[in-house]
Amino acid sequence: MQDILINWSPQETRVAIVENGAVQELHIERTLERGWVGNVYSGRVARVLPGMQSAFIDIGLARAAFLHVADLHRDEPAGRDAAPAVPIERQVFDGQTLMVQVIKDPIGSKGARLSTQISIAGRLLVFLPQDDRIGISQKIGSQELRERLRARMQVLAGEGGGGFILRTNAEEATDVDLEDDIDYLRKTWNAIRERAFKAAAGTLLHEDLSLVQRVLRDLTNEQTQAVRIDSRLQYDVLRRFGEQYTPTSVKKLELYAGERPVFDLFGIDEEIERALARRVELKSGGYLIIDQTEALTTVDINTGGYVGARNFDDTVFKTNLEAAQAIARQLRLRNLGGIIIIDFIDMVREDHRDAVLAELRKQLSRDRTKITVSGFTQLGLVEMTRKRTRESLAHLLCEPCPTCQGKGQVKTPRSVCYDILREILREARQFNPREFRVIASAAVVEMLLDEESVHLAGLSDFIGKPVSLQTEPGLSPEKYDIVLL
Repeated sequence: MQDILINWSPQETRVAIVENGAVQELHIERTLERGWVGNVYSGRVARVLPGMQSAFIDIGLARAAFLHVADLHRDEPAGRDAAPAVPIERQVFDGQTLMVQVIKDPIGSKGARLSTQISIAGRLLVFLPQDDRIGISQKIGSQELRERLRARMQVLAGEGGGGFILRTNAEEATDVDLEDDIDYLRKTWNAIRERAFKAAAGTLLHEDLSLVQRVLRDLTNEQTQAVRIDSRLQYDVLRRFGEQYTPTSVKKLELYAGERPVFDLFGIDEEIERALARRVELKSGGYLIIDQTEALTTVDINTGGYVGARNFDDTVFKTNLEAAQAIARQLRLRNLGGIIIIDFIDMVREDHRDAVLAELRKQLSRDRTKITVSGFTQLGLVEMTRKRTRESLAHLLCEPCPTCQGKGQVKTPRSVCYDILREILREARQFNPREFRVIASAAVVEMLLDEESVHLAGLSDFIGKPVSLQTEPGLSPEKYDIVLL
């Protein structure tokens, strides 16, 4: 069973999914960082550019948005054998009102990119109101499975109109789940059309759901006991949304009015801090080391101070079992995606390896995100993949360290001292100043005055110029400047 806690403020929404008293997932959305992708507008054609086969569309943003001929809706499917696109100047004209959807946010001086091919995303399906086809994600199983799903969808969709694409997480959905999503998407489209009939150009017709609304649509299920939110304003908004679109979920909604912040109930702020750390402690005394790189994530398991089992093999086995449980939770909590390599402590016995792998798969089965586990390699590593659905917690909350530029380490003061001495010698061969002044961090200047003073004095004698030192408060340990006076 699970509880969902929503901590809302005007600048940020935070959602925690708690299962059996432990935080399993965190979702964070910041008001100023929400994009426009997915939003539907009533736009006015400001200018058609035949030479670029595009048009500028006014949708009420600071800059006009961009519509290319390839993003205009076509009744016939595009493909190798399809007829060439009709030139844009024969499809749109200045002053025309179009329903458009943002498919790419503005970047720099460029406006948003638009499409007239409207699509509305649900939890399991994507609705295509202008089409009548049933599409299946290519990541779903075999061709036979995709055909079975397509046949099911054709029956469930009925005569209501529009086409659907089954998303990856619809692979094991029940008919009831799919029907709920179909109903929600069609209601949403009808509301958009009603607003479009009355709205002036530049009006927002549909905004992609906020995180608060997605809690009821996407995260609430039969295992959810309660959805607690600490804002009366958002509680009322969410209740109205739920009554219209997700009636089965709205009855679980509760307004939290406790004196302590809702996140304090389960120590969630402390969990967030721990989820940003490299080291994860296990109850037995062992620990995990999690390193997230651009290409992949690695997880290393160590026994640490755990010596409680009867022999070494059992110690390793029990540590790995506990680690398998912790890893599954950390992947969800940190939202780590892509390639993941797990280095369990080496196990001699085959049955121990099988048991650890089975435990890992069991714990990962609770994750809604698509996961593939390949098993142990010849080197004893477990390879797995987890679909990237959103930014990881670390990427969302943190940025590369300005001191080490994300390397995780900096040069020692001695290494910087030797860099400075080499640089002075290089400059002395090219220039003839009256004096060299070194501006560096306190640790570097202190070392040049103490342990490296003999080398500094020897260099000064060799080049025949005085070298003075100046400390710069707050300067990075690796940074320095050499001023020619």
